[in-house]
Amino acid sequence: MVLKVSRRGQVPPFIVMDVMQAAADREAAGADVLHLEVGQPATAAPRGVIEAARRALERDRLGYTLAFGIPELRERIAGHYRDWYGVDVGIERIAVTKGSSAAFLLAFLAAFDAGDRVAMVTPGYPAYRNILTALGITPVMIPSAAEHRYQPTPALLETLDGPLDGLVVASPSNPAGTMLDPDRMRTLLEYCRSRGIRVVSDEIYHGIVYDVTQASALRFGDETIVVNSFSKYFSMTGWRLGWMIVPPELVRAVECLSQNLFISSPSLSQHAAVAAFDCHEELEANVARYRRNREVLLNELPAAGITDLAPADGAFYIYAGVSRFTNDSVEFCSRMLAEIGVACTPGVDFDAGRGMATVRLSFAGSTREMVEACARLRTWLA
Repeated sequence: MVLKVSRRGQVPPFIVMDVMQAAADREAAGADVLHLEVGQPATAAPRGVIEAARRALERDRLGYTLAFGIPELRERIAGHYRDWYGVDVGIERIAVTKGSSAAFLLAFLAAFDAGDRVAMVTPGYPAYRNILTALGITPVMIPSAAEHRYQPTPALLETLDGPLDGLVVASPSNPAGTMLDPDRMRTLLEYCRSRGIRVVSDEIYHGIVYDVTQASALRFGDETIVVNSFSKYFSMTGWRLGWMIVPPELVRAVECLSQNLFISSPSLSQHAAVAAFDCHEELEANVARYRRNREVLLNELPAAGITDLAPADGAFYIYAGVSRFTNDSVEFCSRMLAEIGVACTPGVDFDAGRGMATVRLSFAGSTREMVEACARLRTWLA
């Protein structure tokens, strides 16, 4: 007898994880790797966070917490919105989650039903569409380009056939690093509100921005689901902790889903993260390094012949066109790793249709690594 296997698990792989494995295999064999593939800070959690974790290990039982997280952390998150955005958010709407990944799962389950249509632009973060697909929700892909700054616009949404139930927005975006300024964010949200389209706003790279104004969707109404994380600006990827701001009408649904799916987020991580909001000096030093790294890549990649670069308003990525060198970005990245030890991510992870001619380079590492990677690329591509 052949036992059933669910179609829900038949989603594409997250290719960057495969690149990470290939890079790890190379390092295990004794060769060096310059890591421009992985979207995580090269720095550990701030010192204050680590000290808070030590104290919690000594003093706290570290059992289950409330499904939405410990009140102390939710209060600090509410204060973060007052300080950064001038927005008051009641802690009853703040749900601490097991990373932003769990927040997206909870958001999609609470807001959409199987068969609903949720739009997002390409290139974009692949887990959006793959989680939606696994849930039986239809991802509607909107090809975007440099002229749209790789962001959704009302005009692009008007080109779609059929009604939409939702839209995922990422500002700053992964992989392009582009942002919606406050006016464009307001216009987009007003368009969606007028048509009954629920917006999920990915704001996990807030804090990592360069000479632009970051705008939270919360400034423009309560109906948007906002997702954020301690992984990027706060440099706590492995602690697996994020949060979401939930519209009032979805609070109980998200709470019940969270109780059943996760019980609670990691207790140790929550107690430690309370201190993260007191570590801005250390965190801003990280952002200053990202800024230097960004300048290195924006200056040196064109010298290596890679001239088609997306504007990196925020996050720590350069999304680059490489069509003059290849029409197979997977093979191109594989050779790059094997021949010069530079790991980066093929664009097919972010754009199945056009990604064979693009790559994403992360500049979350050290400045020395960025300089050396560009030198190797310049020689290799020549």
